Amino acid sequence: MSVLVVAGFMAIVLAAAAAAFWLLLRARNMQNWIGSYVFSKRTPRPAGPIHVMFCFVDHFEPMWHGADLATQRARVDRWCRDYRALASRHRDADGRPPQHTFFYPEEEYAAEHLEKIAALCADGYGEIEVHLHHDNDTEANFRESITRFCRVLHERHGALPVDPVSGEIQFGFIHGNWCLDNSRADGRWCGIDNELILLRDLGCYADFTLPSAPSDTQTSTINSIYYATDDPLRPKSHDKGVAVRAGGEPSGDLMIVQGPLRLNWRERRMGIVPRIEASDVRRGCPPTPARVDAWVDTGIHVEGRPEWVFVKVHTHGTQEQDMDTLLGPASDAMHAYLESAYNDGSRYVLHYVSSREVYNIIKAAEAGKCGNPGDYRDFVLPPPPSSWAGGRLRTGA
Repeated sequence: MSVLVVAGFMAIVLAAAAAAFWLLLRARNMQNWIGSYVFSKRTPRPAGPIHVMFCFVDHFEPMWHGADLATQRARVDRWCRDYRALASRHRDADGRPPQHTFFYPEEEYAAEHLEKIAALCADGYGEIEVHLHHDNDTEANFRESITRFCRVLHERHGALPVDPVSGEIQFGFIHGNWCLDNSRADGRWCGIDNELILLRDLGCYADFTLPSAPSDTQTSTINSIYYATDDPLRPKSHDKGVAVRAGGEPSGDLMIVQGPLRLNWRERRMGIVPRIEASDVRRGCPPTPARVDAWVDTGIHVEGRPEWVFVKVHTHGTQEQDMDTLLGPASDAMHAYLESAYNDGSRYVLHYVSSREVYNIIKAAEAGKCGNPGDYRDFVLPPPPSSWAGGRLRTGA
């Protein structure tokens, strides 16, 4: 066989392999972010202890899959009962239990469900924020929906803080179906290209939607805390932005707080293909020690403050197939592992935080603060009314 024939055959093989690899990337929409992952720079481990801010955010949807009222009630009641029992067994370096942030959907509002969750939060187990599923929406309807929902959450349920300077209600946001700023390729499940500006104007302090892989809504920017500037004439303006920096200034319309996104080589499909680690916790993706290690190792931080690491993981907490994982032994073991491996006081210090507290600590880092980030949980935005003076809110009063 001639050299030319061999070379031609090898070229065909390599081309086929490259095509197969590209198809594999496309099948999971990895072309959106794999370049950022491959070429990302590692930050050297800082001197002294690393403070780990662990934040669990929940797309909390009691009406998921068109559930009847009895099913909705059972879902909420189980969370209020079992999460209280789970969280009460665990404490961070500051003596606080795990903090669960319930991003509740505007379109699923039911006073009785929120009264129960608000009581759980008032007892010190988390906070309530804003979630929204919408499709082919308009700016006017979006403004009206978010404004009304924020007022109800704050005035009736004691949720959401008030900016001490402006006196306006503030909220964290997760977009339903991952489609922040109309970012889905086919234009479904949003419809608004200036959503970042609208959220800013309505009092949103930060967005917590990402990561969204393997959805095509995933940004090319990964493992970052950054400001995005909206282009009201095009979608997905948050694909890139300006990193939040210690000693810096805000530079954009909305802060984007991402959770870890990386390849998981330790749990490969068929022993070959790495899985996507998108910080999602559910039955099919239980929170193993290896995953916890990967979340912390990702090292998401404010630039210039690498010793403050933010770990934001997410779930859809009301789906029955996942509740045993979220409220049972797997999550219990996750917290035990966090408290044993990442809370020795010398190499690591663990802080359980809500999304609001994440934002406050980020702003403290941006302002040049250092030391114990647990001291800055309320740095900019105070706690919501339900937790004032540590008292119980009388919902529905």
